Amino acid sequence: MTTWLALDIGEKRIGLAVGNDAARLARPLRVLIRGSKNEDFDAIAQAAQEVGAEALLVGLPLNMNGSEGPQARSVRKYAERLRRRLNMPLHFHDERLTSFMADQILMQRTKMKARRQPNDAIAAAAILQSFLERTD
Repeated sequence: MTTWLALDIGEKRIGLAVGNDAARLARPLRVLIRGSKNEDFDAIAQAAQEVGAEALLVGLPLNMNGSEGPQARSVRKYAERLRRRLNMPLHFHDERLTSFMADQILMQRTKMKARRQPNDAIAAAAILQSFLERTD
């Protein structure tokens, strides 16, 4: 069984979620406000330690046609630096439509416009849940 820490890396915030292969359930953990890379990496390392994460899953923001654009390349570079810092296995997963899914979940739960609240941790959980459902 592997415990995963999933990240939805944005320009201003990073959504964190946790889950494992045995339960195949992901849950939102928290949203980090981006600071310096060192501050981000320290906060992510602390979260990984808190939940006993053994591997990282990073949402890859692919274009709708499946190609990688500048944002995906930036996320790959950031995640690779994080992997080296934390010395943990790193996997990427297509995050297309997860922000939309997160908005839908928030609207159902709060009965208000989802964009009024950050959905980054819910998006990270959607990325992880999608990954867990597609792996054996």
